[in-house]
Amino acid sequence: MNNSQYLDGIKKQFLYYKSLGEKTIDQLPQEKLFWQYNNDSNSIAVIVKHLWGNMMSRWTDFLTSDGEKEWRKRDAEFESDIRTKDELLSKWQEGWDCLFEALASINEANFNTPVYIRNIEHSITDAINRQLAHYSYHIGQIVFLGKMIAGTKWESLSIPKGKSKDYNQKRFSVPKHKAHYTDKLMDKTKDS
Repeated sequence: MNNSQYLDGIKKQFLYYKSLGEKTIDQLPQEKLFWQYNNDSNSIAVIVKHLWGNMMSRWTDFLTSDGEKEWRKRDAEFESDIRTKDELLSKWQEGWDCLFEALASINEANFNTPVYIRNIEHSITDAINRQLAHYSYHIGQIVFLGKMIAGTKWESLSIPKGKSKDYNQKRFSVPKHKAHYTDKLMDKTKDS
């Protein structure tokens, strides 16, 4: 796999996790985005705020400055001060825009540039993979909270329970081919 293929694939994975978060948020009324299991747990809004703070810090000047910016206030990311769904979605989008702009700035000429996070040198792939793992961890939390909150009204974001056989039958009904595993998963028709 060359660098371009890696970047294309990683962008699709980030888009996939972004879509899982958005599909979860879409299923919930505004007030449920602020629900906390207990005082020590985070609401969906707090998790989004933390993702936003991390993304803005890590991806701003990605190739030229440390990923832990001096202006970042990480502890404040866990304060529940987002008030509306619109505000939540604005922060969500701003963070993702910053990420995708940074990824778009990577090319063959700068692919071997070392990236620093808290003074620790990373290769570009290690820095990107680190963030993909971090974001998928928190988006999994968002999905889990959304599923708990929605209860029986939850619409599955992947293969619904009891439908694995149908899913596999459909996937194996077409010849082997090259594709990214997220291509069908992101389809709004859930034709996965």
